[in-house]
Amino acid sequence: MKPYAACVALAAVACVTSAQADCRLALLLAVDVSNSVNATEDALQRKGLSNALNAANVKRAVFATDQTVALAAFEWSGRHHQQVMLDWTILKTPADLSRAAHTIAHSKRGQIDFPTAMGHALTFGAEMFAKAPDCLFKTLDVAGDGKSNTGYPPKLAYADPAYDEITVNGLVVRVLDLGMDLGVTAYYEAHVKHGPGAFIEVADGFEDYTRAMTRKLMRELSPTVLSARPASDNPG
Repeated sequence: MKPYAACVALAAVACVTSAQADCRLALLLAVDVSNSVNATEDALQRKGLSNALNAANVKRAVFATDQTVALAAFEWSGRHHQQVMLDWTILKTPADLSRAAHTIAHSKRGQIDFPTAMGHALTFGAEMFAKAPDCLFKTLDVAGDGKSNTGYPPKLAYADPAYDEITVNGLVVRVLDLGMDLGVTAYYEAHVKHGPGAFIEVADGFEDYTRAMTRKLMRELSPTVLSARPASDNPG
């Protein structure tokens, strides 16, 4: 390679590295609005997510370093029924985070009568990450109260090379049917959790959404946890 070309190439690499260093995490939140979630439960999860983002310890985690966090959210249900609740937002100040939480809390449900197409939701998530700011790490946060029951399974969505760079954590809203556990937590552990450092958090019903989501966001946003993960160019 000629010296000038080498310098240009090195400058490009330095530029990319610098751009990535400005943002440590692109965090995408996916909210279940399938037909198993009634209007009251949907309101609880939107308010619960907003409350969690506004929690003092979560705010401290977001702004714990000079590197920013990029945040977005969408709702999902059937095969072709995903809707953006919050487009990608760089959280530079506490005011940015408060506005993002307010947008989510006051978002309007777009779907009501569709089943749980988790594979399609994951594909939509990958498409959103393709439009995300350039960050060191990418995390998709999938919340839901049931197993995928239509369309292709999560395993097929994870065949997309985009998921080599995306960690998927799960928030299971544990509900009982006639007093019996429906096995959703085990399903998320086996089929949804994906990538380095991935984990599952459990909410005991929608009333517990704020607590569980706050705990989950603390783990996802912790600079210590992120620094322990492999670089994003290593397959998960």
